[in-house]
Amino acid sequence: MSKQNGLPETLQEAICYFADEQKAHDFIVSLRWPDGVVKCPRCKSKDVSFISTRRIWKCKHCTTKKQFSVKVGTVLEDSPIGLDKWLAAFWLIANAKNGISSYELHRALGVTQKTGWFMLHRIRLAMQKGIEGKFSGNVEADETYIGAKARYMHKNKRTGVGHAGLKKTAVQGILERTREGKPSRVVLKVVPNTRRPELCGNVRQHVEKGAMVCTDALMSYDDLENDYDRRVIDHAISYAQGHVHTNGLENFWSLLKRALKGTYVNVEPFHLFRYLDEQAFRFNERKDDDQGRFLSAITGYVGKGLRYAKLIGQEDGGQLPPPPTATWQAA
Repeated sequence: MSKQNGLPETLQEAICYFADEQKAHDFIVSLRWPDGVVKCPRCKSKDVSFISTRRIWKCKHCTTKKQFSVKVGTVLEDSPIGLDKWLAAFWLIANAKNGISSYELHRALGVTQKTGWFMLHRIRLAMQKGIEGKFSGNVEADETYIGAKARYMHKNKRTGVGHAGLKKTAVQGILERTREGKPSRVVLKVVPNTRRPELCGNVRQHVEKGAMVCTDALMSYDDLENDYDRRVIDHAISYAQGHVHTNGLENFWSLLKRALKGTYVNVEPFHLFRYLDEQAFRFNERKDDDQGRFLSAITGYVGKGLRYAKLIGQEDGGQLPPPPTATWQAA
């Protein structure tokens, strides 16, 4: 155990520690209300009473005196899964280098594969965090396409030579290189197209004016020269000329695709942004230890929710909504 906060430092310690229902409950309570004052998630009233036998609270301020648990108003809401399994799942996905599949979670925790899949998507939502401030210094911008290779497709679905991205999903990445002792950071976004307004608009949203922005020779980035010190590396000639390159993002694309193809095998386009959230979180927190990544992941569980009907597209008449265009990290 850590001498500083008494929390587990390894997976084995975490499983033993959170197997105690009271310890798991107290840990979540300390995250939810760090000042020690429990508030009703509906009306924010402090006038609540604790029912110890069921580990829930009753709000005396609400007209119907509604009861609530520590899960209400979080990604864990309406879940019958115990906190011991939820916390173990958070630890596993936060510290798995290439991710963890729903089948692996199903075998490890003793839940169904369907439940494991739903749990993973809720945890990815908790991992969805923004970046502090805008990127500065040396920045890279690049895009990639996620989808099957033509040789693995049915001939009716092949796009033909010269149209590799026609039926794939485009993803833009912006990476701030290591500066002032801080490791490089990345933000990602699923983009509807790779045209100038979309790509340049995203760069302006996340990069300070005057920064050096390295891109490839894609003409969609030409507009950046008005606000940034844009440097171009033509991959038809070379992949690096001194500090001018996009190799940081190329490295990240390799990590991302290894996780998608090796662990998840197949990812639907309308769920892709969730997997980008997970991989960007893991990349940005890579210098932390296992306990630090776990705490960083689980602190984002409050104030968010995801219903199964929405996840599978049944909440809006069977139509899956498009990914949020304003949500980055990484996405």
